[in-house]
Amino acid sequence: MTRLDGQYDVVIVGGGIMGSSVAYFLTHEAAFTGTVAIIERDLSFAECSTGRSAGGLRQQFSTPENIQMSLFGLEFIRGLKERFGPDADVSFREQGYLMLASDTGRDVLAESVELQRSYGADIVLLDSDGLNKRFPWLNTEGYVAGAFGQSGEGWLDPFGLMTLLRKAAQARGATVINGEVSGFDTTDGHIEAVLLADGRRIGCGKVVNAAGARAGKVGQMLGMDIPVGPRKRFVFVVDCPQAPHDAPLTIEPTGLYFRPEGHQFITGLGPLSDDEEWETDTLDVDHNWFEEQIWPRLAERVKAFETLKSTGAWAGYYDYNDFDQNAFVGTVPTYDNLYLANGSSGHGLQHGPASGRAITELIVHGAYQTIDLSRFSYERYLRNEPIFEKNVV
Repeated sequence: MTRLDGQYDVVIVGGGIMGSSVAYFLTHEAAFTGTVAIIERDLSFAECSTGRSAGGLRQQFSTPENIQMSLFGLEFIRGLKERFGPDADVSFREQGYLMLASDTGRDVLAESVELQRSYGADIVLLDSDGLNKRFPWLNTEGYVAGAFGQSGEGWLDPFGLMTLLRKAAQARGATVINGEVSGFDTTDGHIEAVLLADGRRIGCGKVVNAAGARAGKVGQMLGMDIPVGPRKRFVFVVDCPQAPHDAPLTIEPTGLYFRPEGHQFITGLGPLSDDEEWETDTLDVDHNWFEEQIWPRLAERVKAFETLKSTGAWAGYYDYNDFDQNAFVGTVPTYDNLYLANGSSGHGLQHGPASGRAITELIVHGAYQTIDLSRFSYERYLRNEPIFEKNVV
């Protein structure tokens, strides 16, 4: 057996928002006295899903666990200065989410709002008259209702939050290892070491698969079928001085969204069917998608967008859970020292802090202490019991 190139109580595979959150909460947990390492293949985080996200934070979900995780994410963001010092800032813009619904979707939207409000989320349901009064710039034709987050929803700097968490973990002793995981040494359902492509062997007490869009590939190295992989999404930047810069992040049932970004706006729309999913070999942007599918919809919804100017674009990867588009959080039956924190399918940023706290609770206490995320365990996949989120963005 090859020698060890380091030994840690917890080895986290992936340094994005999930991995950094786990490292942060472990190193700030008084009952945890062990060592922590984050293995990250690209320390520039150039293709990291976190840094390329739209940075949203919302409570508008239809699943109680997602609502609770978002509420903790909000509490965490609002308390940054107390946690990280007076200079901590991730530019949280609390302008709300506005989720629109046609007649066929109104009842589902109303049911979701009632659930969100029962957990304390500041969401209101507006009818078409209410929408017209509150958002006079919005063409509501075809929509009979909208759910609006009056407070606690908005967007923030995702790269900034990830960096705050990682650096705070490092300040408490966490080690960041630059390397690509290529395999594992295992014995009788126990992971002994993490193997890196350059030949290094990192000994571990416990392992957290927080590898984002590569989580499924990491699972394959352990002989596990984790249905999480990359799905590419485009974000387009447009300039339109006449459009409403106090607008919330507005979402149509098709998935089209737009929101202000400084003096400009960002917008996006995913494939309209599974058959149209884009290749994930590169992060190239299809600008025809904006011209043909997004711009006409924007101009129909907000007249000022007829004269917008496209000024830029980027692409990023969702860590997409093909099973039910919800995260895997928790232990697995296959290995006694493996934990999952991946598959959030586009809402990982807002749920990163809650997921990091949850994994820390399992590692330190052996059970959830705050939000019970048992329903998000990997075993639901083995039992074929998906949890479908009705408010998919």
